Amino acid sequence: MIERDWHVLLVGGPSGAGKSAACATLMRRYGLGCAEIDDMVAAARAMTTSDQQPALHYWTDNAANREWTAEQLLQTTLRTARAFQPAIQAVVDAHLDNGPPVILEGDCLLPEVLAQPPLTRPEVRAVFLYELDEEQLVANFDGREPDAGAQRMRARVSRMFGEWLRDEGIRCGVPALPVRPWDTIADRIAAAAAAAGRQPL
Repeated sequence: MIERDWHVLLVGGPSGAGKSAACATLMRRYGLGCAEIDDMVAAARAMTTSDQQPALHYWTDNAANREWTAEQLLQTTLRTARAFQPAIQAVVDAHLDNGPPVILEGDCLLPEVLAQPPLTRPEVRAVFLYELDEEQLVANFDGREPDAGAQRMRARVSRMFGEWLRDEGIRCGVPALPVRPWDTIADRIAAAAAAAGRQPL
């Protein structure tokens, strides 16, 4: 088993790709808790207004008033994620200062934030997961939310976001992994996080 040499592990990726299942395995492996970045976004929305944080509220303010293309939905996701990056930096900083080791996972994590302190510290690692098969994504959503019907548009957006993250991971030098095969994903995340710690700073 690969030993943990990080204090904060960030696991990003599109909705439905399998982040939560992978992190559940990592939690058992390392005996750590996992915080959901999506829950933090929901809390930030509840504590702000559209005037204060327009990017965080853009989807909810406009969802009922327009027809959305997959590209528009992806751009809205990226806009929300970029607006939330300072909060991720603050949470990571708090854990590095005096908090317990933790896994943070969610959709609103982008490779570009890893160039910003404190995420540049060697105690912080990040791995992104993606699934590029839309039918698999539809099946994943159906398994998680069986009463919602076939979520094909959501699957398309997740596939597009996965492609974007894969390409951004290459550009930023951050590991981005296909989530399948499922039975090796925890080992591959652990290996990628360990390898990232051996890269020159």
